[in-house]
Amino acid sequence: MLQTVAVPVWLLSLIVVFAAVTFASHFLFPSVRWFFRKRAERAVARLNQRLAKPIEPFKLTRRYDTIQRLIYHPDITSAVLAEARDRGIPENVAFQTARRYAREIVPRFSAFVYFGLGIRIARWLSRSLYRIRVGAFDAQSYAAVDREAAVVFVMNHRSNMDYVLVTHLVSQTSALSYAVGEWARVWPLSALIRAMGAYFIRRRSRGQLYRRVLARYVQMALDGGDSQAMFPEGGLSLDGRLAQPKLGLLSYVVAGFDPARRDVIFVPVALNYDRVLEDRLLVAAGEAGTRRFRAPLPGIAKKVAHHLWTRLRGPFDGFGEAVVSFGAPLSLTGWQEGRDGDPTEPLSAELMARIAATMPVLPVPLVARAILDGARGAAIAPAVAELIGRAAARGAPVPDRDTATITAEAVQRLARRRLIAEDGTPAEGAEALLRFYANSIAHHLDPDAPPPAARAQPVRDAVPAKQ
Repeated sequence: MLQTVAVPVWLLSLIVVFAAVTFASHFLFPSVRWFFRKRAERAVARLNQRLAKPIEPFKLTRRYDTIQRLIYHPDITSAVLAEARDRGIPENVAFQTARRYAREIVPRFSAFVYFGLGIRIARWLSRSLYRIRVGAFDAQSYAAVDREAAVVFVMNHRSNMDYVLVTHLVSQTSALSYAVGEWARVWPLSALIRAMGAYFIRRRSRGQLYRRVLARYVQMALDGGDSQAMFPEGGLSLDGRLAQPKLGLLSYVVAGFDPARRDVIFVPVALNYDRVLEDRLLVAAGEAGTRRFRAPLPGIAKKVAHHLWTRLRGPFDGFGEAVVSFGAPLSLTGWQEGRDGDPTEPLSAELMARIAATMPVLPVPLVARAILDGARGAAIAPAVAELIGRAAARGAPVPDRDTATITAEAVQRLARRRLIAEDGTPAEGAEALLRFYANSIAHHLDPDAPPPAARAQPVRDAVPAKQ
């Protein structure tokens, strides 16, 4: 027992390595994980004290545990058996497919990344590019929202800046989980987006098993009180107008809703910009009749370099205003009372109507509409004033600044982009872009448009613009 045993150096080294790994995996790593988990729990507890809607335990659950709960749910088990039967494949193969879908969808939320990094980047980027303003917002209605309810922000989709802007504005309220498309499944962007709590969806997937897994995850998140953000249009607007809603995610919410467990509150959000960063790409895609558009990397790098050079040369006054309006919240429990049949389609129509009613009216869309209507030179400001009056009469959130000032600023911005001449004459080939901006407020101005459901408040500053 006490005799000396001679072993080769390589074998001794191997024994030491295995011993070190065993010690670390069984004693060191669990202790380290426990230490950091306790610190994270204390940090989240302090964070929840200042959030209007605290972070629910579901959002903090380990990703592995969420995936296990998801794939072993009876609905998914039934879907796996149906997939195996319909495709003539072994059940374990169908089950592994469901597991792959679940791993693809379920995020890996990090409170540190979201509030320590994501919110700061969103705040800096929003303030550095735009003058941020809040349009319609009824504080009393939102103060009365049940804190235990699951909140779903339903937004129109104007730009990829929508994610950044709304994340910044609701950072004092809750942590949002976005449904993002295939464009975000690029490393290392995908890891950051997962840490921000977003979940990936395949917008073109037609597989029944995939839809069942996605539906069940959305329902689990809402049952857990997770705050969601959805774009019912399913993609960016190519012509500036609100598009017809797609019912996929909304139908999952309605199908899994149980008022006895937790109410679902929909918050309509309308966003509009004086400058949409992707406007030329979107207009070109609309003219081509296809939604397949991808910004070339050299072109993006050139524009970013030009923007940075412009900022280095002198003060940058931003890309104009970015305005967010919050419509009247809608309770799914109240909406379903007294209704028969599937409420998804009328619900989506009501939510889109509330978004349209609170769509902000901005200077550049106003000037674009006035120019398309034939106004030139000194006649642009009176035309803008007349348009503001028509929009205000329909309850739209309108600018509260002097008409002459906002007209001059918008004309200058459009002229600087070489879309119009100084007198307001459109440049060759610029009418499509002007129409893109004018279309965003057309429903407030056209006499055949239906009236909004409720009057909105005048636009007011949210945060000061960064000069």
